[in-house]
Amino acid sequence: MSLFDLKPAAECRFDQVSLGEVMLRFDPGVGRIRTARSFQVWEGGGEYNVARGLKRCFGLRTGLVSAFVDNDIGRLLEDFLYQGGVDQSYVKWLPFDGVGRAARNGLNFTERGYGVRGAAGTSDRGHTAASLLKPGDIDWEQLFGRDGVRWFHSGGIFAALSESTATVVKEALTAARKHGTITSYDLNYRPSLWKAIGGKTAAQDVNTRIAKLVDVMIGNEEDFTACLGLEVPGYAGLSTLDHAAYKTMMTEAMRHFPNFRVVATTLRTVMSANRNDWGAICRAGDTFYEAKLRRDSDIFDRVGGGDSFASGLIYGFLTGDDPQRAVEYGAAHGALAMTTPGDTSTATLEEVEKLMKGVGARVER
Repeated sequence: MSLFDLKPAAECRFDQVSLGEVMLRFDPGVGRIRTARSFQVWEGGGEYNVARGLKRCFGLRTGLVSAFVDNDIGRLLEDFLYQGGVDQSYVKWLPFDGVGRAARNGLNFTERGYGVRGAAGTSDRGHTAASLLKPGDIDWEQLFGRDGVRWFHSGGIFAALSESTATVVKEALTAARKHGTITSYDLNYRPSLWKAIGGKTAAQDVNTRIAKLVDVMIGNEEDFTACLGLEVPGYAGLSTLDHAAYKTMMTEAMRHFPNFRVVATTLRTVMSANRNDWGAICRAGDTFYEAKLRRDSDIFDRVGGGDSFASGLIYGFLTGDDPQRAVEYGAAHGALAMTTPGDTSTATLEEVEKLMKGVGARVER
């Protein structure tokens, strides 16, 4: 029996579509935000990064549902999306009022960290175009019913932007399920987003309602606790080789939400800003599947590693019915994404599959 009843690719315009906000990321390189005199600029967003990875690394047909303000900053974001190859047909453009009182495009200042100094981010995303999206703004019947989508993804970052975005997520998931599209959601708990609107209590209220509409739930231990209220007794990270606490968390998640077909998480112990143990595990049905644990992995820029895990996992499921293969794709893609700067992956499918096979980092000539 198949884990997913995927819609045939020939009947769909899109293999995968993400709903979420895209911001400009200002990266001070090896320096600090507070003392920087220049920044390198990237695009990024938890949900968008998944679609971009599936397009650029894995070659699938992906799209984005979002909103930008129509000014030069918005058009810069548009240019980044063109480079990433993600379809923008469902991006809503809002007029610019000259200042940004009505709506604006979001900015994200993020430093990578080094050694004992961890990565740090400061968002400037209040009252953004994406946060103003409301039910009825997007023609979901056109997207899911007539265009056709095999897999739909959103997450807790977008749901936290405003009361209306949480409702939009539910509206989208409901429409996706109506038309037989598989749905995934990355809990992605960010304390800064919930701080002024009710904290963990609000996060749990929003996310537990959304979770009832999700087929594949992704998140780490903090995400499941903060967003779904699932306390994991004896949680000890990677100190136990059998990852018993993670398995307990996944079992509890599937008991509380029997609609989950798969629950997946990355496994990481952070030794410093530049070194991690890195692996992944998922539960499909009653069985756990673990990717190879990469001990003491080098990290160049950890931002977006979890999103690249999600895109690899989704690719594995879209191209086969083997959870072990899917979690291996996710773990390998996430590991490679953290070796380059920026939120998004620059890996190729060939590189991902070589890493899955254990090919080392020798020079290729």
